[in-house]
Amino acid sequence: MSRKQILFVFVLFLSMVTMSSALFAAEKEVKIGVLYPLSGAAATIGRDLQRAAELTAEIINNKTPGVDIPMAQWGGIPNLGGAKIKLIFVDHRGEPDRGADLAKRLILDDKVAGLMGAYHSSVTKTVSAVAERYGVPMINDSSTSPELTKRGFKWFWRTTPHDDYFNRDLFELLKGLTEGKVKGIPAVPKDKLKNLAYACENTEWGSSVAKSLEGYAKEYGFNMVKGILYNANSPDLTSEAKTLVAAKPDGMLFASYLSDSLLMIRTLKGMRAQTNFFWGQNAGFEMADFAKTLGADINGVLTRTVFIAKLIKVKKVAGQINALYKKKYGDDLTGATARSVVGVQAWAAVLNKAGSVDPKAIQKACNEINIPANELVMPWAGVKFDSTGQNVLGRGLIGQYQKGADGKIDLEIVYPFDLATANFIYPFPGWK
Repeated sequence: MSRKQILFVFVLFLSMVTMSSALFAAEKEVKIGVLYPLSGAAATIGRDLQRAAELTAEIINNKTPGVDIPMAQWGGIPNLGGAKIKLIFVDHRGEPDRGADLAKRLILDDKVAGLMGAYHSSVTKTVSAVAERYGVPMINDSSTSPELTKRGFKWFWRTTPHDDYFNRDLFELLKGLTEGKVKGIPAVPKDKLKNLAYACENTEWGSSVAKSLEGYAKEYGFNMVKGILYNANSPDLTSEAKTLVAAKPDGMLFASYLSDSLLMIRTLKGMRAQTNFFWGQNAGFEMADFAKTLGADINGVLTRTVFIAKLIKVKKVAGQINALYKKKYGDDLTGATARSVVGVQAWAAVLNKAGSVDPKAIQKACNEINIPANELVMPWAGVKFDSTGQNVLGRGLIGQYQKGADGKIDLEIVYPFDLATANFIYPFPGWK
């Protein structure tokens, strides 16, 4: 063999070693960029979302006894040689432009296989546009503006139901109240519920909620007597609260993040506001700090959600994962944090089905995935995406904060009616 042939074989050998090393490294971990608000007004929920995502990755990456789903026994992604999911968290601070810049960095510098996030619908809108531009898969776990899956994107999928689902649930509950379907109370005359008013924070999410509420009110035969869009960062909501009170609605409806939900409740309490029905569109209304901060002041308040801790009575895996979360962090899962759990579960299932980190393979897997109900913490029929990227097997819950005999506030399921865990409190008891 000539010197040139020997040199060629040596170079080929080195190339093969280098390629094998690269493949080995690729099999060891798969990087997913996760964009959450980890500072600023929504830092508390961002922290909780991060915790839930990290816990779920731990369950999948390490064989986890006591969690009765196949993923908990994987010890990594089986069809990727046991590769571990590595979540790279970045802080978008609730700023759409910052979210877009961070998405570019994750794609170009960190070389992530895909993206997850971003909680705020306004940030998800810009982040998903970046993902679409670069042909990088994005699984959205937690944003609920209906418009996000109406853009014809090919690289965006959403596991959670969106606000149209949840707002329909609200009006089904109102309809059920007038028909005597709600646990523990007789039928309520419709004229006691007919006039409604809303106050929603003025972003992509809040404004889409407002539009949806107006549409469903008309469809179900209710009157929307007042609608307010306000700045979520406002230090004072006195004017908005006075406007709501002056409208004298039978029901007050809200779409608020944590800081403004706390401010709104306190302001309305100070005015001794009266209404028969008080409902929040999750976000601030379902966070653990909402109940911790306001205590008995939220007795009778309703919130839409997708997870309530009482589900542990009827869904085994919900109880198992909730127990792990509570042991580690001291709180029960909420609708927001449980959605983060499902987001990571969806990524794991997609990667395993794809058997590759190639974007086209992941895209194909997302379009074909069908995660069964018994593998989810949620009371859903599963995860299966339609042609728009929307999971069509999700469902919502409505909970009501109720004060128990021990004086503690707990969130009870009141809708769907077949899952109700307590009698409904009607009318809203208000404040003394």
